[in-house]
Amino acid sequence: MGRIADRFAALRKEGRKALAPFVTAGDPDLDTTEAIVLAIARAGADLIELGVPFSDPIAEGPTIQRASERALRSGTTLRRVLELTKRLRPKVDIPLILMGYANPFFAMGETGFADAAAQVGVDGVIVPDLPPEEGEAFFAALAARGIDGVLLAAPTTKPARLRLLLERTRGFLYYVSLTGVTGARAQIAQGVRESVLAAKALSDKPVCVGFGVGTPEQAREIAAYADGVAVGSALVDRIAKAGAPDQAVEAAERFVAELAEAVHAPT
Repeated sequence: MGRIADRFAALRKEGRKALAPFVTAGDPDLDTTEAIVLAIARAGADLIELGVPFSDPIAEGPTIQRASERALRSGTTLRRVLELTKRLRPKVDIPLILMGYANPFFAMGETGFADAAAQVGVDGVIVPDLPPEEGEAFFAALAARGIDGVLLAAPTTKPARLRLLLERTRGFLYYVSLTGVTGARAQIAQGVRESVLAAKALSDKPVCVGFGVGTPEQAREIAAYADGVAVGSALVDRIAKAGAPDQAVEAAERFVAELAEAVHAPT
């Protein structure tokens, strides 16, 4: 098993759920991102998603769009995100997952990226704009190197499609809780619990819920039925509003600690 599967197995044994915070790599700069990742790992993150900034992040709402713009202005590239992962790998033992769009990955070449990712210790890759049929060679290259290609399902996913996604995803299934772009919402979308339970009835693979989760209370509610909770925009927003890099690190660590307490609470 890989580091992601090992993490979920350990959490299940402990009767706990996973917290997967997302940060945009390079926002405001890569040195600050490195400090933030180390801080949120200390605060209780179980997996960390490193967003690879892209000029046209079609699944993202305004918060992460602006974070990508700031990161690109600071000179962040996919290769520099891989260098960041290499620096982080000896310092954190939890899974590190790259989340980004197909174009930068394909620009490196399927095997070229897979080789580079394996060398620096990437555990998983999430590509919102790459369905499994179009990414078959890409995901196969990752799997051959022990990297999990994590697939996404949504409220519009039909049962037959859900079965296929559960068969092909590695590590876990990322369930998008709403029909829209990323961004914290005041309420959890209707039907999420039923959809997650339907997915869990078809497979024993972990199901994590993301998109729209913005508060510890929402995270706690989702953790009652899902295997994990991903929180992105609400964390990215706190980083953006901090006045200085050290304040961004403190704000991120404080918020993730609150989320971890909620997600890890007995259900």
